[in-house]
Amino acid sequence: MFFQVLDNKSKCKKIYFQEKIHKDLPQGLSGTWGYCENLPHEIEYASLYCAGNPLDAVCPKNLKSEWKATSQKMRAFLNSFKQAKINLNEHCFYDLVPEHFLLNFYEIKNQITKHVLDNHEKPENYDFLLQLTKVVEDIKNRPLNLKINKLSHLSHQLATRNFLKRLQKAEKRIKYNIFGTKTGRLTTEPKSFPVLTLKKEYRPILEPNNDLYVELDFNAAELRTLLALCGKEQPKEDIHEWNAKNVFAGMQSREEAKERIFAWLYNPGSKDYLANKAYDKTSIKEKYWDGKIVTTPFGRKIEADEFHALNYLIQSTTADMVLRQVIKVHDLLKDSRSYIAFVVHDSLVIDLAKEERSLFNQIVETFSNTDLGTYKVSTSIGKNFGNMNKTE
Repeated sequence: MFFQVLDNKSKCKKIYFQEKIHKDLPQGLSGTWGYCENLPHEIEYASLYCAGNPLDAVCPKNLKSEWKATSQKMRAFLNSFKQAKINLNEHCFYDLVPEHFLLNFYEIKNQITKHVLDNHEKPENYDFLLQLTKVVEDIKNRPLNLKINKLSHLSHQLATRNFLKRLQKAEKRIKYNIFGTKTGRLTTEPKSFPVLTLKKEYRPILEPNNDLYVELDFNAAELRTLLALCGKEQPKEDIHEWNAKNVFAGMQSREEAKERIFAWLYNPGSKDYLANKAYDKTSIKEKYWDGKIVTTPFGRKIEADEFHALNYLIQSTTADMVLRQVIKVHDLLKDSRSYIAFVVHDSLVIDLAKEERSLFNQIVETFSNTDLGTYKVSTSIGKNFGNMNKTE
């Protein structure tokens, strides 16, 4: 039995199914469009079946005109609420819209949901996508503690003034899109707080809701992923120091080794003999790229030409590995005051309650023990995201 959630706020729980709006969830529900917290475990989510494509893109031909008309009307309602300055976080959406429209809108949405679940193949990584969706929904539901006044000393700069204007239009929340890139790296939605592109000088405006931010950052994650794909154990030390000693035989300093290895790694045409002897890019590419498709160890398939094949493989494998570790940390903290504040590429930021400092080592251990080996993790602590001090 297919259904749709009208509003996912805790005080506004109503659902549509069998041409009516109900307060309670009945037995036998099977599928809906998008994830909503506290639904039964067995529910299938159509949006995950179609890689996050919008309803418009997957609507069957026989419903397209009807869906276009009713979705336009829905956007008109939402625009009117915006113009009237009605905060939908404070009101139940269904109380503001005529019931006859809701019945029509959600019936068509139900039919699109059924079409997708009946005609799209379930993704091999569906369980991962669902777990990740739960994490990003949890992050989205936690308002940020923003201290805009910390940018007052930069207000003479045009770039800062433009940033503050954009911030006024954005929500004080982080809304990730798990389907925003072909490699699996997270992007943010247009109205999200722009944490992924936030300049370093603007970071102090982010403060924890608890007591401290704790940042966990993988040491050269993509390089370690390449080493793992070669079937080699992860060095416990900084990988650039390890490369200087073991790959380049002590001929280079750490910084020189870092520059040399990355110049080789991200240039498919580079012929560095020592680097390729240690990491063997050629064999790895032959193993995971069939000439058209890269298939990562996590089952993600990406169309790629030869020039991009290795980069896609490394970036995607690393992205999926990082997000799997994020899920593990999220599960670890599920009964704690501390929680995941946000994810920035290969790093994870925890909003830590001081009475739960004893969790610190367990969080680090959970994050570092990946499916590709134990990655070295650097940690930093601070009272705001702009002033983080490294810890040992």
